[in-house]
Amino acid sequence: MFLPPDHFQLFDLPPRFALDAVALDGAYRSVQGKVHPDRFAAGTAAENRVAMQWAAQANEAYRTLRSPLKRAAYLCERAGEPIDAESNTAMPAEFLMQQLQWREALDDARLSSDDASLQALDRGMASERDRLLGEIERALDVDSDPARAASLVRQLMFVEKFGTEIASAAETLRDSRTSA
Repeated sequence: MFLPPDHFQLFDLPPRFALDAVALDGAYRSVQGKVHPDRFAAGTAAENRVAMQWAAQANEAYRTLRSPLKRAAYLCERAGEPIDAESNTAMPAEFLMQQLQWREALDDARLSSDDASLQALDRGMASERDRLLGEIERALDVDSDPARAASLVRQLMFVEKFGTEIASAAETLRDSRTSA
């Protein structure tokens, strides 16, 4: 049975949320240079299959570690705290209230076609994202509290998705102005 290594082990990186992106990129290129299927083109079918499995594993590990959200979720799951976003929707009350305020602000900006309000909301989401990433780093790397980190990751998932909604509303507003 093919049992892939831990993503951090694959790239010989410490299992931490704070990650040196340059080191990750270099480690990825190094691993890909060793396992890329083109290197085994003249090999047997079995060697080609194994090389493809390793290359796929390296690609998946790189995508996971490159994304702060995916990396945080991976670390939580690795520590026995799965995110379970579909079934675990519990959020702190203050975060739920903040969600309502953000949604009202987005609705108001859409109704009034207010680009400045959309930009302000987008800046607010970027600030909230940065705050959550800092708290996730502290929970995982300093406090060793994967349960808290998992809760913060679920909040970050909302912030990321809501940021996409803001971008979509801004694009719709730009499109409506250019077609008018």
